This record gives sequence, structure tokens and C-alpha cells, in this order.
Amino acid sequence: MKDTKKPPKLWKALSEEDIKNNPEWIDPRFTFTDDKNFGAMLFDFPNVEFGKQFFFKADEIITFDIRPQPSFNKDFNLLIHNFKENESKGVKNLIFSDSSKQIERIFAILEDLDSSVVFTPVYKALREGFRDDTIKLACYTDHQIFDRYYKYKRIKTYERSQAITLKELRDLKPGDYITHIDHGVGKYAGLEKVDVNGKTQEMIRLVYADNDLLYVNINSLNRISKYSGKEGTVPKLNKLGTDTWEKLKKTTKKKVKDIARDLIKLYALRKAQTGNAFSPDTYLQKELEASFIYEDTPDQEKATNDVKRDMESPHPMDRLVCGDVGFGKTEIAIRAAFKAVADSKQVAVLVPTTILALQHYRTFSERLKGFPVNIDYVNRFKTSKQIKETLKKLEEGKIDIIIGTHRLVSKDVKFKDLGLMIIDEEQKFGVSVKEKLKVMRANVDALTLTATPIPRTLHFSLMGARDLSIISTPPPNRQPVQTELHVFNEKLIQEAVTFELDRGGQVFFIHNRVADLQQLGALIRKLVPHARVGVAHGQLEGDDLEDVMLKFINHDFDVLVATTIIEAGLDIPNANTIIINQAHMFGLSDLHQMRGRVGRSNKKAFCYLLSPPLSTLTPEAYKRLSAIEEFSELGSGFNVAMRDLDIRGSGNLLGAEQSGFIAEIGFEMYNKILDEAVQELKEEEFSDLFDEDKNRKYVSFTQIDTDLEVLIPDEYVTNITERYNLYNEIAKLENEEQLTAFEKALEDRFGPIPPQVYELFNTLRLQWLGKTIGFEKISFKKQTLKGYFVNNPKSSYFESEQFGKVLAFVGANPAICNLKEVKGQLRLAISNVNTIDYALHLLKQMI
Repeated sequence: MKDTKKPPKLWKALSEEDIKNNPEWIDPRFTFTDDKNFGAMLFDFPNVEFGKQFFFKADEIITFDIRPQPSFNKDFNLLIHNFKENESKGVKNLIFSDSSKQIERIFAILEDLDSSVVFTPVYKALREGFRDDTIKLACYTDHQIFDRYYKYKRIKTYERSQAITLKELRDLKPGDYITHIDHGVGKYAGLEKVDVNGKTQEMIRLVYADNDLLYVNINSLNRISKYSGKEGTVPKLNKLGTDTWEKLKKTTKKKVKDIARDLIKLYALRKAQTGNAFSPDTYLQKELEASFIYEDTPDQEKATNDVKRDMESPHPMDRLVCGDVGFGKTEIAIRAAFKAVADSKQVAVLVPTTILALQHYRTFSERLKGFPVNIDYVNRFKTSKQIKETLKKLEEGKIDIIIGTHRLVSKDVKFKDLGLMIIDEEQKFGVSVKEKLKVMRANVDALTLTATPIPRTLHFSLMGARDLSIISTPPPNRQPVQTELHVFNEKLIQEAVTFELDRGGQVFFIHNRVADLQQLGALIRKLVPHARVGVAHGQLEGDDLEDVMLKFINHDFDVLVATTIIEAGLDIPNANTIIINQAHMFGLSDLHQMRGRVGRSNKKAFCYLLSPPLSTLTPEAYKRLSAIEEFSELGSGFNVAMRDLDIRGSGNLLGAEQSGFIAEIGFEMYNKILDEAVQELKEEEFSDLFDEDKNRKYVSFTQIDTDLEVLIPDEYVTNITERYNLYNEIAKLENEEQLTAFEKALEDRFGPIPPQVYELFNTLRLQWLGKTIGFEKISFKKQTLKGYFVNNPKSSYFESEQFGKVLAFVGANPAICNLKEVKGQLRLAISNVNTIDYALHLLKQMI
């Protein structure tokens, strides 16, 4: 251990001949560890000695003076006696429980028996209670007091339905940073009752710079969002009443508009083009689909139908199918490709790696065997003569489906009649390839497949410039991959490989430095002598690489030591253990992709992430590894992408520039500003293009200001967090149907609905009507109803049919209406409105 520099020196002095002739010699880098890592590993094992005879000389002697919690057999008089005894000795009583209900019960029982007893509740679960006389604390647990078993908590996994909403991104706790679209970054300080003209309302309290306070009306909940910028960065609080936030919002909006403008132009180009409308399915298509060996999952069926519907429409398709690794995206691509070929069109399949081109070629050929389809591929394993020949056939129309890497966007690739482009894992291509694809896509149907929707592509689709299909149901009998994080150690490698080989399976061992692969192969041979080990990496000659891969596919090798060349799309159902060395060097989506190579059959699969001791990793690397370990559920690609966004911060939509301003305003707010910007562009610069949005909303949000008693009373819902969540749900309701369902659910959970909550529902109806009419703000106070119209005087709203109806209403009711301009904004005031029901009745007349 003394001189860690010596072994590597001696190793370097060996000749290549020596190493070749002695395969059992292993590079000391893999078998030795250096002092830094060794120190870090020891750090994980502090020495604590119990007993009378000590081997080490102790720096520290710890004496415990602890007794277990006595058993009371549910006899509370004994408990009270015990509490009092502790108090007389100056020992403080604490009761630990993670259930507020239990604590309330104990309070109630003690109150009945002896109200002089005091204890401090601690809302955390303890396994067993104890008393420590040194620090004068007696810690009791609720389950021991009530004589119950302690239940272990399992970490909750995601429910399927909320995979995309990722509820925890939105649950606010006091002290969390938030962004308000009109005022900027502040801190959430809980709910507070506020008096408005003698009536009580519940508002959200926000703290800004210099401790300025802002109260936000419950109806404006969707104006605030939890701040999620790059993890670990603390945002700067904005100051109320200054224009810093407005300026930041303006520059953000300008940048966003520049990006979105290109997007909309692209969208416009596609909408204006009439692409090819494919004909409906033929009997051959049905035959192909029936021959699929698995039963389609509901999501797969829906995605297939979406794709077909797009292909049959006259506009060029641009659909993103996002499904987790191994959820059957390739099958959808095969069906789409066949549909195009059946209409005598050519199909180009673009993949990120050479190996994947080969794999897809095999899969497509296998599935389309016996159908009149010519399939070929180009990749760098083929000689230039072979490629030339293939391209010639392609131009003559003798090839129906061509599969290849970015080589397919080169100038010399010409199609006779290209009808469909399938792009696998688009985020893996460089910017220049993406630019070329964009040009090609304008009038050809495009289908993009992705397993980890990198947030940009995700965003792209959520904005409507692309259609999105999500496959989130795993094929039947699939099990999640068990993912574990370990420090590099030979014992683990030996056990994992032996276990897999004993059950007849195969193993991937990933390490991303080509130079070390042979050595690691030798290490595995040494640890598991009967394992047949193959080595694969991108620097091998085409034929050699193909040879190794085929041997592994045909089970002539048990272990494949490889670089990330296997990451994209290799499908070997028999390989069910993957060991990723130096896992901290990979990105999140790479890890997710690689893990997706195993667990593709109904066998339990394992993924071991090997990294240096955790104490030596950067915080970001540690977060990545724990995220991948945490999201081992099937279908967690979405969560991975969202977490990726949290760790890295989000980038520019088109990928050319990374945007720093997201860190300042938070990701959710960026989305809101993005939506506003797109809406404004649609209205102003591209109004002719979006003419069909005739009944579009001119107002995206109507602010409500009333002096009614709007709140959910404490006695109706006691828990604050629960009330906040309910307010959040109410803010998301969009129509009467949803409101009725919500009312029913509320009544089921909490009993008859109090009048204040009905008032709250009515303000929601005000908001909906205001939005339809074109009011940006409605104020209903002291029996006067005021509506403030769209703030932009140039808006086409003032020429709309809806505004005409408002003018007609004003003309018909001159006695109560007053329409005038206040501070540059048009305002309608209606007097003598004594109830909110009457206010709703009047607004309905304007529609």
C-alpha cells in the first residue's frame, strides 16, 4: 500500500508480448486501489468496539445510559405515572409518531385522565422507544404505547397515472421557492386567513426580498408554480414593486419567441404542404399485425392507431412515440413502414449507431419475412462498393426500406419516392444532422421513437408542433430491473456473473475506455474461469465487431465486455445482468438506456452500477446515480427525463443554445411564459395561419377579486397541506362536468359541503365566463361587477364576434352598464349586482 506508483511502472515496463502470453496477469489499475480511494473506502467502515477487551487503542469511549421504553399494556394510568416520575427527575417526555391522528388520540386520552400531564410530540417514526438519563430524554413510540406492531415503510413507487404529472414537483411546503408570473421568485409561507370587507378569505402568503409580503388569491393559484431550476442552486428573491422581474420576463419572452417563431414556421410549412395521404389498411397489414408474437398493450394499440391516422391525413405526419426501453416502439415503426411500402412509397429508418442499423435490419427482415418488401442497410461495415450499389438500387426504387446511420442524410443518398422517415433516438444525433432532418421532414411523414424523452423533444411535442404518443404500459410478464449501486469490487462481479451463468443467461459488462476492455475481459476470465468472454467496441473492424455481436446473440459468448456501443437498441432477451463500470461517468439517459438492454424477457434482471466510493463523487454524479437507482420501475423513462431536467437545468428547445435564464425563473414558469409567447405569436404574427382557431380564447387567465367568503373552512378540512392540494385541484377544473365530479368526491371524503365552498365554486364559474367573454380581470365588490378587457388594444379580440355580443348587452342595459377606458384599459362596470348568482346570470347573457 506504501508505494502505489510502483506497480503501474512495472506494468508499463512489460512488453506487449509478455502480456499476451500471460493472460492471467492483470493491470494493477483494476486490482490495486490508490491511497485516496482506499482511504475513502475505509471511511465507510469506522471501528466501534463493544465489550471489555479492546484490540484498538480508543480515541473516544462512548458510554450509553439507555433503558428501553417500559411496556404499559395499553394502561394509560401507568403511562401517566411514568411521565410524572420522569418529570420529577427532570427528564423530558417525547412521543414519536409519523401519524398526526395517533398523537391527537394520545392528547385526547391524557386530557380525559389527567390534564396536568405534558409531552412533546415529534412527527417522526422510531422503531423502539428508550430513556436516556445522560441527556435527560424519554422517547416513547406511539405503536408501543398502543401495543401495536411497528410497520416498516416501503418507499412509495410512482402510480402509473401520475407518471407525467410527477406530483412531487408540485407539492409546496412552507419555505419552498416559488415563481409568480407577475412578481417573480419568492418564498411560499403557507395559507393565511385575511379579512376582506368584513368577510374571511383564505390566501396564499408569499415572502419576497426585504421581507415584503404578497397575498395571492386562491383563484390565482395557477399564477404561481414551484421553482425548479438546476438542483442545488438557490434562486435570488425578487423585490416587489421594481421592474427587474418584468425585464427578465420580457427578455425571456423575446428569446422564447425567437425560438418558437422557427418552430411555428416549420409547423406552418407542414400545414401548408399537402403531403401524401396513405390509403387505409390492406389485408396484408392485418396479416402482419396478427403475426406479432405478443399481445398489443392498450398503449401500443393507441399509438399504432395514432400513427395510421396521421399517415392517412393529407398533412405530413410528425409524431413522437415515447415509450420506455423495450415497450414495443420498434413494432409500431415496422407497422408504419409496411403501411408506407404497401402504398409503393420508400421508407428511411435513421438510427444513431452502426450496430443498431444491423440489429434493426435483422428485426425488420424477421418481421417482414414472406411479405413483398425489399430491405437493405448502409453502415460503415459495408465496403464503399457495396454502399454504392445499395444507393443505386435505392434511387431506382428497388429498395423499399433502407436502414442506416446519419449516412442517410448525406448528399449522395437519393430516393425514388420517399414517403416515410423513421428516426430512432433523435437526441443522439448532432445539431447539423437535426437541421438536415428538419428540411427533409417538411413534406415527408416523420415518426420519431425515443425511450428517454429528453426534455427538449418532449417540449417540442407538448407545444403542439409535434404530436405525442406515450407508451407507458409494459408488456405482460415484464419485471422491473433491480438496480444497485456499489463500489467496484471483484467479489460482486464474480457473484453476479456466476449467478447469471448458472441460470443459463448472459451478462453485459460496460466500461467506456476501449484501451481497458481486454484487461477487464481477462479479469472476468480469472474471476469466473468457465465464462466465455467476448470484447466489443467501436474501433474494431466492421466484420470483427459484427462477428463478436453475432456470437453473443447466438450465445457463443456468456459475457460481452463492451463500450456503450450496446446502449441503443440491442435486443438480447437472454442477457439479464448488466454491470456498468465507472457509472458516474455516464449521463442519466445513457444509464437508463443501457439498463434497458436487460430485463427484456420474463426473467428477473439485475443492473449493477459500479462507481468509486460515494464520498469522492461530485454531487451531480451522485444525484444521477441515485436517480437511476430510485427509478427502477418499468416505464420510468419520463421520470428520468424530468429528473435529468432538475439536475442539469433545461436547455433551449431546439438544442442549439443552452439557456441560462431558466435557472433564474424556474422550469415551470419557463413553460408558462413559453405558452404565453406561443399564444401571442399565434395572435399577432401568424394570425392568418391559425385562422381555424376561430373560437380560441383571447384570455389565458382571468384574475378574480371579490369580497365574498371564499375558502375551505378549517373545521371542514383540518389539514393545511390537504387544503392547499384541494385549492390546487379546484384551480385546475375547467368545466361544469369536472366541477360536479369534484363536488361529489369532496362530499364523499369530507361530508356535506359548507356554503363558503359553494361561494368558491361560484368564483370559479366567474373565472370561466370571464375567460370566454375576454376579461383579464373581474372585480366583484360592494355590489358592483367590473370586467377589465384584453389589455392589448391591437388585439383582434375587439373585432371578434364575442366583443360584438358584449357591446349589444351594454346597448340593451344602459341603466346599469358603464363602459369606459381606465388607465389605458377598457373596463365595463355593472352596478346593483347584489348576489353572485345574479352576476353569473348577467355574464351568461354576454355569451
